[in-house]
Amino acid sequence: MTPITASEKLKEVDAVTVGVGWTGSIMAEGLTAAGLRVVGLERGRARYTVPDFQAPAIHDELRYVSRTAMTQDSTREPITLRHKPDETALPIRRWAAFLPGTGLGGAGVHWNGQTWRFNEVEFQLRSAMEQRCGRNFIDPALSIADWGVTAAELEPYYTRFEQLCGTSGTAGNIRGKIMPGGNPFEAPRSGPYPTPALKQGYQEVLFQRAAEGLGYHPFPRPAANLSQPYVNPLGLRLNACMYCGFCEQFACEHFAKASPQTTILPVLQKRPNYELRTHCQVLRINLDSTGKKATGVMYADASGRVFEQPASLVILSAFSLNNVRMLLLSGIGTPYDPRTRTGAVGRNYAYQTLSSGYVFWDKDVTTNAFMAAGSSGTVISDFSVGANDVGPLGFIGGSYMLGGASHARPIEFHPVPPGTPKWGRAWKEAMIRAYNHTGALSVSGSSMAAWDNCLDLDPTYTDAWGQPVLRMTFDIPDNDMRMSRYNTDKAMEIGRAMGGKAVVAEPVKKPFDVTKYQTTHNVGGAIMGSDPTASVVNKFMQCWDVSNVFVPGASAFPQNSAYNPTGTVSALTLMALDRIRTEYLKSPGPLVRA
Repeated sequence: MTPITASEKLKEVDAVTVGVGWTGSIMAEGLTAAGLRVVGLERGRARYTVPDFQAPAIHDELRYVSRTAMTQDSTREPITLRHKPDETALPIRRWAAFLPGTGLGGAGVHWNGQTWRFNEVEFQLRSAMEQRCGRNFIDPALSIADWGVTAAELEPYYTRFEQLCGTSGTAGNIRGKIMPGGNPFEAPRSGPYPTPALKQGYQEVLFQRAAEGLGYHPFPRPAANLSQPYVNPLGLRLNACMYCGFCEQFACEHFAKASPQTTILPVLQKRPNYELRTHCQVLRINLDSTGKKATGVMYADASGRVFEQPASLVILSAFSLNNVRMLLLSGIGTPYDPRTRTGAVGRNYAYQTLSSGYVFWDKDVTTNAFMAAGSSGTVISDFSVGANDVGPLGFIGGSYMLGGASHARPIEFHPVPPGTPKWGRAWKEAMIRAYNHTGALSVSGSSMAAWDNCLDLDPTYTDAWGQPVLRMTFDIPDNDMRMSRYNTDKAMEIGRAMGGKAVVAEPVKKPFDVTKYQTTHNVGGAIMGSDPTASVVNKFMQCWDVSNVFVPGASAFPQNSAYNPTGTVSALTLMALDRIRTEYLKSPGPLVRA
């Protein structure tokens, strides 16, 4: 690895955040409110709702979807992929399957706004499965683990994040009481969502009726696309969603989707003890001679000059994959070795297991799917983790099922019924006929960690700064294939009950296809836990090996839920922030003793 030397050593600050997305913004707001001097280092550019996200330019589907303009530059900072540890990894030169964000706000700008809570079983997954099904039930290829935290511990922090975002939804379980119209399988919450649920489109109504007819429990998807105007606890106003259909993979021009730009940054950036520096690529976290204390970071600015930024506290708040890479580049923790199954950094990488389908109606059913929010849709959680008995089914995990779509944009959305030619005039005519008479079904499945699925530094490829890129070793575990097949069949039963002329399933396939968009929900690699030999951070996101480095993000997940991660990522960040402020700042050192 090429040695890095700084041209200038800057004045020390109390804390530095590596990345200014959701976790970096949340941490910086709380630390500056406590009086600390904080520097936020963002590798991308500064960008704001006005003037950067305004229509019509922000609705450029070619730029933001086809050409992924809001993502990490894969020519300067790629990732390599292989499906098995004995294969040679090759670079992903064009993002498709997942979309790591870059620029101020990170992926919190182009997310779709789904704001889920995980249920209790998911946080105790290995223990719960062993108790329910026996130790021998767990596939020996899986490396699933308990989180070391409970849903009850996270509840107040879930609530704080939802209040920050103004999340729209219908509560299903308030203090143990099951509420009509909500998710009966969710963990108890202390109160309702800040704003009512979004409006339903017609295909969502049909899904709800069909699901209820089959005995399931449909409810509106929880959304950070607001159903009505709202002022959050920091005094920032958000507007009601206009259902424009340009949400996921786009920024919101209307201040109607919660993002760091709409919920935190306008307050944070006015504070004199906060400084944002953009176009700053962090290259390494510096350690002292003991290797047990961080002294700050090294970063390169837009002109290529390298600076040393000393700091008493380092918050590694980048995208989950980049969190893991930065730990490896900095020599923090023991790298994971899939052959010996030892080490922790890079272990338990997991993704998401998605399948889908379409319901085609005749012209008498008009769906108007183009009128949608990023989190539009009606869902059921009857097949989610912990909601049903998977013992007889032979898999661990689950899915939530969605009727509805977040968009029907002209380049992406062109479903056609079975028997349609793949191209030509007949395809065009079928696409035009089907466009406004089609409903989408989605099956969002969990992803179980496996011993062979991991992250490390590539031995061959380097980035624009001469440093090894991240290597991903991943394929879909057989357990997850079994789970997905079962749940996809159940979702298609609902589709047939919706009364369509045809229902077409699009099941998940192996090997993992990096060329087709699925989700940006990459998790693991710097997992949390109670055992320092098998985890990287404790329950407060604090590194076991270097106690003044905190790593909030989905990199802490020991495996992935069916639900989108942002709500849980932010709740964990808020819990860590709370403990930093109340305990760590008074007496710096480990917050949990191994």
